[in-house]
Amino acid sequence: QGQLVESGGGLVQPGGSLRLSCTASFSIFSIYTMSWYRQAPGKQRELVASITSSGSTNYADSVKGRFTISRDNTKNTVYLQVNSLKPEDTARYYCNGQRFTTVGEYNYWGQGTQVTVSS
Repeated sequence: QGQLVESGGGLVQPGGSLRLSCTASFSIFSIYTMSWYRQAPGKQRELVASITSSGSTNYADSVKGRFTISRDNTKNTVYLQVNSLKPEDTARYYCNGQRFTTVGEYNYWGQGTQVTVSS
């Protein structure tokens, strides 16, 4: 059974930055599409950013130009650099790893890391 562990969240003032990290314990990390989701209180979980095994990235419109997703396959880690933070970015941020095979889907979630943007 694989595992994802997030870190790097915290309390930051508007305009501030954080670097979220997510380290995977499952094998063949490099072929997984890795994503960051977030969920604010009373709201649905939403996709923030994703990065494929080939390095292609995708971002939610609300974070384009402010957030950057990257991965280091040698460390089994995916990162989310979050800049120019706004109060509406406050949420619990979750890491997800996904891959599809001929026999099914592998889908892993972390426990999340809290990001709070407040003055």
